Parts: sequence; structure tokens; C-alpha cells
Amino acid sequence: MNRMPIQAAIVDLDGTLIDTVGDFEVALNAMLDELGLLRVDRGFIERTVGKGSEHLIRCTLAEVDADPQLYESAWQAYQRHYQSINGLHSVVYPGVAEGLRRLVDAGWALACLTNKPGAFAKPLLAAKGLDGYFSQVFGGDAFARKKPDPLPLLQTCLALGSLPGRTLMVGDSSNDAQAARAAGCPVVLVSYGYNHGLPVADVDADAVIDRLDALVPGVWPA
Repeated sequence: MNRMPIQAAIVDLDGTLIDTVGDFEVALNAMLDELGLLRVDRGFIERTVGKGSEHLIRCTLAEVDADPQLYESAWQAYQRHYQSINGLHSVVYPGVAEGLRRLVDAGWALACLTNKPGAFAKPLLAAKGLDGYFSQVFGGDAFARKKPDPLPLLQTCLALGSLPGRTLMVGDSSNDAQAARAAGCPVVLVSYGYNHGLPVADVDADAVIDRLDALVPGVWPA
């Protein structure tokens, strides 16, 4: 495939850099306990995360047959509980630090772009020792729309000073791939993340990799 040389990358957070299902599980179930509602399991969470906190909370309330009008109370409780445990039950995936270091050493500009609120994303990256790799970090509340809309990717490309065609999107789900295709960015997905319960191999992406350090600037992607 002929494309312009890559000079930058936009990297997703949950399911791409860090396995955060444990954090979601603790915070969501603390929220549900506070509201006197039934708990949800990890399988539900893995199928549901990725589209922002608002979507996650609404889906969780629907999953436990709760009144949708509880949303505001649920939102406040969730934010409070997540803030208190952010990063305590999550782990960086193998190959992530090595892969990011390789990209930075090759001169790529890196941004982390996530649908997670910025107030959670930035402390999480810092707690896991990953913040120093990124010149920009944008949460789901940084722009008017979230992935899979292309707007966050286009705005992040502007912040990086890189054309979309020279900016690789690295993610774990159809959200990332759809946004990248619409923005004109090449896209690579990791095989281990959260793709809404569907096989990541079925998503329209340029490639699927098993570890972030499989990306070798100057060799792959060509």
C-alpha cells in the first residue's frame, strides 16, 4: 500500500495502553452499591467500555433495569468512586512502554486520545509512567464530539502539526478504526483490547498487532 511516511501517532488508552477493566469494575459496582442496585460483571464491562463515561453509565443502568432518571446521581457517584481508585486496579499491557519508546526515539510525535475524561486519563498515564511519551493528551471531554467521530483525530493532528495521512491511529476497537478512516489516518489495532465483544479481526483496519512494540518505524507500517 502506498502512503505518505508516518511521522506521528495517535494512541488510544483503555484497552490499547492499559487494561483498565479492573478500575471500571470497582468504580461501577461502588456506584451501583451506593444506589442500591444490582452489580454488573466484567464481561458486560468489556463489551461496553470505549464510548465515554456517559455511554457506560447509561448502559449500566439499563443492564440492571434501573430508572434512567437515576443517571445524574449515578454520574456523580461514578465520578467520585473512579477518582478515588483510578489506576489501582489496572495494568500496562506488555510491550507498551517498549513500543512507545521506540516511536519516540524514531522522532514520531505522540498524542494519547481517549474517550475517558481528561481528568482521569492524565493522572492514569502519570501513575503508570507513560505520560512522558506524549506531547499531547486529550480526553473525551476535550472536543465537541468523541470517537468514532473524526473530529477528535483531526484536532489532534492539528495539535501535533501532522497531516492525517502521516499520522497513525493505534487503537483497540471499531471506534478507533471508524474515526481514523473518516479522518484519513492509517489505522492499526491491537488484538487484546475491548472491541465491544466483537472480533477485532473483522474491523476495517490496516493491520492488527499483538503488542505495541511490533510497530517498527521505517520498517512497518510501510
